[in-house]
Amino acid sequence: MTAEGRYVHALALGLDPAWRRLASDERCRSAEAFDAAVTARSGVTTFAYSTIGLKAGVDVLLWSLAPSLQALEEKSALVLRSGLGTWMTAAHSFLGIIRPSQYVKRPTEQEQSLFTGERSTYLIVYPFTKTADWYLLPQEERQRVMNEHMKVGHRYKQVRQLLASSFGVDDMDFLVAYETDDLPAFGELVRELRGTESRRSTVRDTPILTGVHRPIDEITRLLGAE
Repeated sequence: MTAEGRYVHALALGLDPAWRRLASDERCRSAEAFDAAVTARSGVTTFAYSTIGLKAGVDVLLWSLAPSLQALEEKSALVLRSGLGTWMTAAHSFLGIIRPSQYVKRPTEQEQSLFTGERSTYLIVYPFTKTADWYLLPQEERQRVMNEHMKVGHRYKQVRQLLASSFGVDDMDFLVAYETDDLPAFGELVRELRGTESRRSTVRDTPILTGVHRPIDEITRLLGAE
């Protein structure tokens, strides 16, 4: 991963219900301004996901990749000050930096950036933190545990994963994201991973945000811009 796209951001936005009570033409104008901000060419790659009714307090999930933290900040500011964005609150924000994994020598297609190729139907993101004891283990022991973890993941080839480092830039250790067209298979993957030794070192892996990939103008129509 080059410096052109190392900073990754999951921004979950919740809509003020009062917006739906505005006049139809006002809702449409504000939605158009918001749509334009989300899709604006700013050096930041952003994909939109609907979480309407899927997570309390969250309606839109913006998944972004940028060359700098400043670029993410400016894109978020643009979105939040534009039309419908002025009616939204940041419910969750997860920030990470893409770095080579110390446990994976040759990343497979499942472990590549989730910003390349065609979008899958679903994106799942969450913060992840491990215990202090995990980091105090010898490298060889951690590698053994992670080998088991990765062996399970590789059996679910219909699920792609991105693991971004959040050390020092957010509250968690990692930002974890999965992309798939098969949610039941993803659920089976998570259930199977619960039975691996790596689970012993998990401190936090919630909240889990699951979004449906849609064009942003389709999402705003679902919200009431029509």
